[in-house]
Amino acid sequence: MAKPPKHAISPTRDENYPEWYQQVVKAADLAETSDVRGCMVIKPWGYSIWENIERGLDAMFKATGHENAYFPLFIPMSFLEKEAEHVEGFAKECAVVTHHRLEPGPEGGLVPAAPLDEPLIVRPTSETIIGATFARWVQSYRDLPILLNQWANVVRWELRTRMFLRTTEFLWQEGHTVHATEAEAMEETRKILDIYADFAENTMAMPVIKGEKTAGERFPGAVHTYSIEAMMQDRKALQAGTSHFLGQNFSRAQEIKFQDQQGEEVFAWTTSWGVSTRLVGGLIMTHSDDDGLVLPPKLAPAQVVILPLYRNDDERGPVLAACQALKQQIESKRYADAPVRVRIDDRDIRGGEKNWQHVKRGVPIRVTIGPRDLESDQVFVARRDVGGKGEPVARAAFVEAVPQTLDEIQSNLFQRALTLREQSTCQLDSLAEFEEYFTPANPDQPEIHGGLAWCHFVDGPEMEEKLKQLKVTVRCVPIDAEEEPGRCIFSGQPSRRRGVFAKAY
Repeated sequence: MAKPPKHAISPTRDENYPEWYQQVVKAADLAETSDVRGCMVIKPWGYSIWENIERGLDAMFKATGHENAYFPLFIPMSFLEKEAEHVEGFAKECAVVTHHRLEPGPEGGLVPAAPLDEPLIVRPTSETIIGATFARWVQSYRDLPILLNQWANVVRWELRTRMFLRTTEFLWQEGHTVHATEAEAMEETRKILDIYADFAENTMAMPVIKGEKTAGERFPGAVHTYSIEAMMQDRKALQAGTSHFLGQNFSRAQEIKFQDQQGEEVFAWTTSWGVSTRLVGGLIMTHSDDDGLVLPPKLAPAQVVILPLYRNDDERGPVLAACQALKQQIESKRYADAPVRVRIDDRDIRGGEKNWQHVKRGVPIRVTIGPRDLESDQVFVARRDVGGKGEPVARAAFVEAVPQTLDEIQSNLFQRALTLREQSTCQLDSLAEFEEYFTPANPDQPEIHGGLAWCHFVDGPEMEEKLKQLKVTVRCVPIDAEEEPGRCIFSGQPSRRRGVFAKAY
């Protein structure tokens, strides 16, 4: 067996966290850069993870009465102009289509030939065009509520990109709902936030904080924006999902109104909410190590990989037969309300190289079977979450314990991430403490410094100036936090709440 390197990923997290992240994506064969600047090719292993995210969330949406639909990729520019704050928030990120048809140019090549009557925006988000559709659909209170979701791609023209975390084109889901009352719309907004938090913690094994965004961080055009915030291993925060209470802002702009039970014409109340392939980036940075990707079992494309080990054709037949039998036995077990996902890797490459590839791809359980294992009716088992080379286990005992082992891995990953977050969270009550906390001791190696700081604050220019200087953001005001009188650490003004501050992606 080939001797593996000390670490599969170079540089390590401590040496250069941003580059470590890129190397994990590459080593795990998740994605690669494309020929289109700022875009990526999501490879099968990476896309399978996204599909598992999609399936899990889709089931949760449908269980709460939501249905899937699909709306156009192109949005007339006049639609965005109707909601001033919305268009201002997205204007710099919009990709614009101005022509159709290509013709040979006078000096060779192709040139756009036919200008459009009105420029079309490539979907940065769909509130405006879906709102225009809702305006046609909603006439009476009997038409409400409308609870829709779409799985789609989005384009936002980014100058600095990083695979999964920030790309010009990305995949996401966006929910859009219409309600007869303010209370129903707010209930929907909070319900979706709870779904996101549930999925993040119980499926992704990623601890999150539920909170409300400040006015400066609010979705353009929203009345309230709520988010789930996670902490990555470099102590930076990641916004992992948002749910927006839009009030009547978009209804007024898009003329979404109906006749209520008293016969009066009133504007509807709307919401929107979404998560994206950014969750894959969050998954990587929450759990992975210096040997590559680490996947929670509930999202792993393969939860168990079986690696046959043989030296010649005489050994090959019995070993492969044993692998097939073991695969069927494992698949008869259930984990997370589904059969355990198992793959056999019988590629004609060296055993050590093959094993190391599955380490880097984050498969939760690796099982090796060779001729000696057949003689002793055992298998060699290694868990990805705890590292090490693994140990021999009686075959029957291993099969019986697979669901429990997967559950232990899932729980271990969540607890490990939660412990790191707790160790990297503090309350700060002075500006001096805040500055020290977010100033790296070594400016040449700023990664893995600081964490989450809970501080009293009041929105204002003093806070904005200091946050910009330190490259820190206020992530949210936690929903479950109790009121606590204090003073803003930036201005000294009275404050009744603490916000969560962090450097962030």
